Amino acid sequence: MSTISNPETFTDLSADPPVRGFLHRPGKPSGDGLVVTHGAGSNCQSPLLTALSGVFADAGFTVLRYDLPYRQARSFGPPGPGDAKRDRAGLKNAVAALKTIVPGRLFVGGHSYGGRQSSMLCADEPDLAPGLLLLSYPLHPPRKPEQLRTQHFFNLQTPALFVQGTRDPFGSLQEIEQALKLIPAKTKLLPVEGTGHDLGFKGKSRRTDLPQKILAELQNFLP
Repeated sequence: MSTISNPETFTDLSADPPVRGFLHRPGKPSGDGLVVTHGAGSNCQSPLLTALSGVFADAGFTVLRYDLPYRQARSFGPPGPGDAKRDRAGLKNAVAALKTIVPGRLFVGGHSYGGRQSSMLCADEPDLAPGLLLLSYPLHPPRKPEQLRTQHFFNLQTPALFVQGTRDPFGSLQEIEQALKLIPAKTKLLPVEGTGHDLGFKGKSRRTDLPQKILAELQNFLP
């Protein structure tokens, strides 16, 4: 049974920041879960996250697509310079909320800004999750390769799967490969040929084979 078309609205107002998003319950739960969140200009209803969540749920994962606190506060626009700490606190609350449902392993990650905040949270709290899924990690701003966002990589003890388009202006494959050498934990890079920061999910375009490839890579990387 496909779960992509009927996720549940999920809300936990007891936490501060509160948890809001969509929950994909699998027909045959494996006991594992995934909290996944969005990039700076998007929300948890992005086509990439929606497709990915459906494929993971079909494979037995319970998936929470989560809106970060800045997006809950503002329906459009990027996060402000003071939002990141609260966004990480909200992400930690989302993990805690899903842990009340999922008995097994609980992975965490996201697209671009959401993945960066996930990795920073795990660098601070190495026992939070057994693995990270980082989609289009924003290694640096476009055309500013000297402004690397790797300060926390030295402290990252959580195994991480990076998924990066070969045309991503936020970090080339070569730049990502060099940055991964800074991480003491196990890492793997999945290149996505011919795609940019959107990984082939732009407008009405859909890289329909990608979510299944990401699932297979994560299962092989973190069996």
